[in-house]
Amino acid sequence: MKLPLFNSTKTAFCTCLPKYNLNTYLGRCAHQCAYCYAVKFPSFVGPVQPRLKLLEQIDGMIRNTTQKLPVMLSDCTDPYQTLEREHQVTRGCIAALVKHEFPLLVVTKSDLVIRDIDLFKKTPTVVSVTVTTPREEVADLIEPNAPSPEKRFSALQRIVGNDIPAVARIDPILPGINDDPNDFEALVSLLAAIGVKQVTVATMKLVRGAFSTLRQTHPSVWKGLQSEYEDGLWLAGYKYLHVEKRRRLLERLRQTVVKHGLDFASCREGFAQSNTALCDGTASCRRLLTPIP
Repeated sequence: MKLPLFNSTKTAFCTCLPKYNLNTYLGRCAHQCAYCYAVKFPSFVGPVQPRLKLLEQIDGMIRNTTQKLPVMLSDCTDPYQTLEREHQVTRGCIAALVKHEFPLLVVTKSDLVIRDIDLFKKTPTVVSVTVTTPREEVADLIEPNAPSPEKRFSALQRIVGNDIPAVARIDPILPGINDDPNDFEALVSLLAAIGVKQVTVATMKLVRGAFSTLRQTHPSVWKGLQSEYEDGLWLAGYKYLHVEKRRRLLERLRQTVVKHGLDFASCREGFAQSNTALCDGTASCRRLLTPIP
């Protein structure tokens, strides 16, 4: 077994450079976000489960891996689930990766991430925290079990205060839900004040069955999105906003981010020429491809 490579979906506009990806938990993330795309993958439905065997396997996976690419934790189920407080699968895997000096890209919505600052400081690390809105009532609607925006802002402040590069992901943008220009301005202004260096944005990409699920679980969200995505395009199993809607929205968001002196990137949108940094924020933790000693 080796560290698994991130599945870069080039046909869906993915611009990520090569990296590894490690999901320390399986099943549906406990955050229960209304927009979750991971439900399209069989391993990420059902109750969340800690991958306890990884703690036994991780050293062997590292020894069998010959290039030191950044390791992302994680792309489907948040590595800082509530269960992580008890099982510490994420911390155990990070400790093993740190021992071998692998760069890290940590992607989360949880303020529990600050627990592992001691490990992040031992290897090149970028922490990417997803904050989709500054408004508690909107977060409660679309991310009902995730830590509050305020807790995520506080976590970013702690990360930055420890000289660890921080990226904010405003992902996804749901038309009519969290795309208000004033809210976005307030959010980016706060992120800049905290010391975040980059903002990465992405519009919502619907997966098969998402509309029927949203209709049952979030009827108010579903009603607006149905008309917005009516003229959208299915691509690699995801339904995108119409290209012109995406272009206008992303250009407006880009202007706000750049105005505040932050790097801007979009994720899987087809407008990579507008980016001022790598989409995942790993520029500061990447190294030349070198064999493991």
